[in-house]
Amino acid sequence: MRYLLIVLLLACTPLRAELQYPLQPRRIAEGTWLLEGRTENFAASNGGDIVNVAFIDTADGVVVIDSGPSRRYGEALRQAIAKTTGKPVKLLLLTHHHPDHVLGNQAFADVPIAALAGTRKLLQEQGNAMAENMYRMVGDWMRGTEVLLPTQTVEPGNLDIGGHRLRLLGLRGHSGADLAILDETTGVLFAGDLVFYQRALTTPNSPGLDVWLSDLDVLEKLPWKLIVPGHGPLASDAAPFAQMRDYLGWLDALMRAAVADGADINDLLRTPIPERFARIELTRYELIRSVTHLYPRYEQQALPRIDGQ
Repeated sequence: MRYLLIVLLLACTPLRAELQYPLQPRRIAEGTWLLEGRTENFAASNGGDIVNVAFIDTADGVVVIDSGPSRRYGEALRQAIAKTTGKPVKLLLLTHHHPDHVLGNQAFADVPIAALAGTRKLLQEQGNAMAENMYRMVGDWMRGTEVLLPTQTVEPGNLDIGGHRLRLLGLRGHSGADLAILDETTGVLFAGDLVFYQRALTTPNSPGLDVWLSDLDVLEKLPWKLIVPGHGPLASDAAPFAQMRDYLGWLDALMRAAVADGADINDLLRTPIPERFARIELTRYELIRSVTHLYPRYEQQALPRIDGQ
């Protein structure tokens, strides 16, 4: 029996060794560190590490922005923060409720976890289903991961912490409850998934592309110096905003024209992708997803009401 147990343990060891997130924080501004995720889709090969997570080393402790896609990721993040700063975590801020941004929360159960009220509500309603889906897509990386809700509610406004003045903005375009954070001390804008760059955007919870475009106007007018998108590379110019507006405008016009022509959704799914978008990661995949859940809304809006109102 003892030898059988040893064999089983040895058999499990390579799996455990493989399931490690090699997180390497990159300094992008004074006291500000970025962990840049891949621009791929969720897969067992990447452990769901497709999101940008960041932390700010302040005089009062570390402020973390999003916790990542799994408990294992959150634990690796805590280790990377400790190694980089030598300071305790003061606060975790969640930009929105999607699983790649919040399923590392368990690793921060000992500190305040703050989010917009709408984010908490959406995570409470959708979190378990999203976690189950992550288990299906990512597999063993998710072992032990459970939904942990925010413990504090934040309101739009200013948050002064450890010499950093954080401007908190409550927006809606991507998920229905989106927190963007401008560190006025360094000029770094943590845009969350309101901004994707060189990676096709996702629209499953968007209240409308017009709302999203309006949110982009708000963000671009801020006095930022660097943009940390939710997905994709860091930017020091307005290129992410231009790319986002271009794509959202094209997607909106595409579906409006299709409704006017009486096109079937299957026709839309085969739409040729303009060359400028074809170079962006996962464009065809995300176009199919967006059309599938947004086009029925466009069709419904175009239908006349039978009550004449």
